Amino acid sequence: MARHAQAPVAAPSADGLSPRTFRRIADLIETRTGIKMPVSKIHLIEGRLMRRAREAGSESIEAYCHDVLTARDDDPVLTDFFNAVTTNKTDFFREPVHFEVLADRVVPQWRGGGRRVLRCWSAAASTGMEAYTLAMVLSRTLMAGEDFSVLATDLDTRVLAEARRGIYRIEDIAPVPADLRAACFARARDRTRPDVRVIPELRRKVAFARMNLMDGHYPVGDPMDVIFCRNVLIYFEKETQMQVISRLCAALRPGGHLFLGHSESIHNFDLPLEPVAHTVFRKKG
Repeated sequence: MARHAQAPVAAPSADGLSPRTFRRIADLIETRTGIKMPVSKIHLIEGRLMRRAREAGSESIEAYCHDVLTARDDDPVLTDFFNAVTTNKTDFFREPVHFEVLADRVVPQWRGGGRRVLRCWSAAASTGMEAYTLAMVLSRTLMAGEDFSVLATDLDTRVLAEARRGIYRIEDIAPVPADLRAACFARARDRTRPDVRVIPELRRKVAFARMNLMDGHYPVGDPMDVIFCRNVLIYFEKETQMQVISRLCAALRPGGHLFLGHSESIHNFDLPLEPVAHTVFRKKG
């Protein structure tokens, strides 16, 4: 029997988003993720959605956006959409002074409280580089009889899957100090592969979960000792920033520490936080 060649999926129309559709898409993004999308971002959004429209077999970006805007909350098209429009920028040891503060000031204060397990949360963890940096620093800093755990969350399921694997390009780990590169990463048996993997002992210390910072409650279990939520607030309006940080404070134990990005501020926010270093805050109580 002769086989008929399968017709290729037609590429979506190159026509862009209408102003009305962009406004509706921007409202959806801000409502669900807190990220403000001004009209200046229209070409960025069109570029990111073109591939999604093609993969979905849509005839145009407008048709794809109609599917998104009419989808139920549990429809996979929404998950794929938010994966496409969120920005993921991360590095190992990004803003390295924060990790010095963690090791030199935060851990000794935590130790003085008599606890044995230090609980950390890397919010907006992206591909996991921040979470694994926390694991590396704490594995080197804590003493015998002390332990730690790291919860890493993100809205984007695609980057979370990458983070769980813990596989990175060799050039990605360039910011990691040489001693930690040697101790915490393993090369593939096939030496022609240009990647490394976080060692199993550290991967077991990090748990990954999907979480939206716009949710009214953060189900992280017992209060955290340390929360890193860096370079996220810059995408939010002031009111949303206040709401998110208030919920982060609720998830932080008294005496725990919150780390924000170096370009972020909580000036004029009424919060139970006191500064201890640049964009590092301690919860009062």
